[in-house]
Amino acid sequence: MRNYEVTFIVDPTLSNDEIKSTAKVYTDMIAKDAKIVHNNEIGLRQLAYPIKNRNTGIYTCTEFEVETGAMIDELELMMLRDERILRFLTVRLDKYGVKYNDDKRAGKIGTIVKKKKVVEEDKGRNNRRGNNKRRPNQNKGAAPKPQAKPAAKPEVKPEVKPEAKAEATPEATAPAPTEN
Repeated sequence: MRNYEVTFIVDPTLSNDEIKSTAKVYTDMIAKDAKIVHNNEIGLRQLAYPIKNRNTGIYTCTEFEVETGAMIDELELMMLRDERILRFLTVRLDKYGVKYNDDKRAGKIGTIVKKKKVVEEDKGRNNRRGNNKRRPNQNKGAAPKPQAKPAAKPEVKPEVKPEAKAEATPEATAPAPTEN
């Protein structure tokens, strides 16, 4: 038995009934000559580039087994002529592709496993909230930057009025010597 997988994109502007009937036509055609292993209606997806002025499409993927690949040419010719189908791709699966698809359906591939929570014993060393200062050893070989010293403020001397100066000096109060 040969294993194949056909993926086709249906025009999303069609009604839901037309989309389902289009997918059913091709899955029934495959089921007539082959054994369907799995049918996956992926749904609406964004296209990588516009096709026939459409940016989205309804994806359907069908995996099947068949004795000979003679029916593939007939299937692809029908899809090529159908205006409701934007694109299609038929691939022959090797033993690794079949195993991958089986594992994916079984949940062994593509499932997200949650990691266990880290024990808080290193809380003092790795506390990122309170310890955000950069240490000198963390600059990875670069020379440490010199830290700028704050500029000294100039001293402010109190202002002395000229009138007060004259009164405060002893020469100003004594009479000036006269020459005879």
